[in-house]
Amino acid sequence: MPSSVRDPGTSDYEYRQRVRRYRPSSLLPLIAAAAARYYEQEQWLNSPFRKYTPWALADAARVCLAHGTEFNRAEASEQDLLQILNAYSRFEDPVVRDHDGRACLLRMAGQQMTWQASEPQALARTAAIFTQTPLLKPAKYLRPGWDAEVFGCTLQEYVGTAQLVWVSAVKCAGRFDLALFDTPDGQLIARHLSRDTVIRVLDTHFATSIAQFRAANKTAEGRAGRDDQLRRYTYNPLRGRPLLTGFGAGYLCPMPQLAWAKATPWGVYFTLLDHFGPAFPSDLGNLFEQYVGRQLGLLPGAQVLPEITYGPKSARSKTVDWIVVLPEVVLLVEVKSAIPTEPVRLGTPNAADAIVGKLGKAVTQIDVTAQLIADRHPALAAVPADRPVLGLAVTLEPFHIANAFSLLPAGRTPVTVADAAEIEVLVTITDTPPGELLLERADDNVRFTWSLDTALHGHEHSLNPILDEAWSSYLWASAGRADP
Repeated sequence: MPSSVRDPGTSDYEYRQRVRRYRPSSLLPLIAAAAARYYEQEQWLNSPFRKYTPWALADAARVCLAHGTEFNRAEASEQDLLQILNAYSRFEDPVVRDHDGRACLLRMAGQQMTWQASEPQALARTAAIFTQTPLLKPAKYLRPGWDAEVFGCTLQEYVGTAQLVWVSAVKCAGRFDLALFDTPDGQLIARHLSRDTVIRVLDTHFATSIAQFRAANKTAEGRAGRDDQLRRYTYNPLRGRPLLTGFGAGYLCPMPQLAWAKATPWGVYFTLLDHFGPAFPSDLGNLFEQYVGRQLGLLPGAQVLPEITYGPKSARSKTVDWIVVLPEVVLLVEVKSAIPTEPVRLGTPNAADAIVGKLGKAVTQIDVTAQLIADRHPALAAVPADRPVLGLAVTLEPFHIANAFSLLPAGRTPVTVADAAEIEVLVTITDTPPGELLLERADDNVRFTWSLDTALHGHEHSLNPILDEAWSSYLWASAGRADP
């Protein structure tokens, strides 16, 4: 394209000034209504000029809250919102200009793919992990009654509140009004979830004012630095507090997706981290390890062995967390309750180091265990050495392109990074032996660098009984199943 006609792009300053033309009391309800109207992926893909993406709407809401003012500003129209979203889509990104493909994909994945998770599957995982998976090691924090201590209610009531707000926001143009409890439908809801419980949960964990949001946003921007071009890839405080007060009756929910996300394992993790402090993740790590073992036990014909301790008493060592013996392959599974950090989402030069720091030890542990099997170590005598060995590093949340660009340290054993959702789907495949599917993927030099879920599409599946049981424990279980 000739330079004379090349789109010069939009600077962040120009974008912010466009957002600031309009009163927040006018623009934010428009954003909320649009987010509800184009909630489903098919809807925003078919929105006008494909501009109404959830990440663009979420950033517009963030900038409006952080920088908007009611003084001497105009009323926003639908056309004004479209122009804001168009300006967002025309941002110039330095990693694109500099042809840094890895950084670009890390940013795009962190920005966009977090909005494309399966709601019922993620919500069911919360109960499956936190209330239905037994801990084999004593818990320091997740003791009986922890949910009442943290949420002020049971986990089921907390998830039910998130679901209630989510559905209301989608159906009511981004709003949740407590007057719902005065209607016949509200009286039915109150049989399972009281108005007082909903108010307490929302005001304690979900709702924020403009002043509180601005304080949280200032903290978030301080952690990420002051590069305005990177703001849209950083943590949006609406993820922690997705409801707004001060915008009419009830609560305004600019992004319905963020209401249910508060009740996913990721959302619950951060709430627990805020409550218990930095030592809490050890409890979650132990719990998530057992949860993955439960899922692996669903593989047909599998022998699932927990980690094995070996070596002299003076220097005991452990294998990977789970060894899964299938007819076609031996899977060495190392579990990490890891989530992508800010450097990963930003695609910074430290991003690869951040991934390696979280997942590199898994590769080493898998290689060591594979060598023990090959050497026929007595402690692993129950593990056959007559079939291929593959590694799985299983994370709580997805590291979307961890299998590409050689982000993991080189090892002798082929290792795939997979998240909990992918394992939950893998174990339900019925038309192909899962071990055979994994071997075919490992032998493909191209597909091996893709995410695991690309190999799971197009297959027949059974219900996942662990997720199904978890979904059935919720207040509104009749609304649908949790299986993908």
